[in-house]
Formats: sequence, structure tokens, C-alpha cells
Amino acid sequence: MPKTKIPPITDEEEARIQAMIASDPDAPEATDEELANMRPFAEVFPELAASIRRGRPPLETPKQSVHLRLDADVLAAWRATGAGWQSRMNEALRKAMP
Repeated sequence: MPKTKIPPITDEEEARIQAMIASDPDAPEATDEELANMRPFAEVFPELAASIRRGRPPLETPKQSVHLRLDADVLAAWRATGAGWQSRMNEALRKAMP
């Protein structure tokens, strides 16, 4: 999927965003003193931070990456089926297993 270039926001958009932030009573801007007193989550709650697993859980049988050379027309036909073509190709190969 190609990355799209996001244009920078205009001064007017920035002013509108800042006004919305300032008007939110549930999320006041932090003071310099509050910012100076901040500490990392893992420092404040080390046990909880250690118990949190980040990312996807490990798979019981993870997929393996391979380099495979296919005819261009075969690859084009699979890609033409849309998103998820690799999974569908994997299933077709599974069904064809001896």
C-alpha cells in the first residue's frame, strides 16, 4: 500500500485545534510544574508494566517466509482476486498437499 503524503496543517487549522484543546474542561493543558513532576509509567508502576505484553501474542505455528518464483500470469491472477490473496493461495496449496 503506497504511503500518502499528508500536507502540513495551515495556521488556521492549528489555531482551531488549539482552541478546541483549550476549551476541553476534561483535558486541561499540563502546567510546567506537572510536566516537571512526570515520570515514566514503568517507573511508577513497575509490576504492572512488567505484566503488560506488547504486540501480538506469539503464534503456536507461525508462518514461514520463503522466496518463491512464480510465473507472472499466475501471480497476476492471484493478486487480481484482491486483498487476502496470499491466504487464499496458502489454502489452495494446503488442499493440494499430498
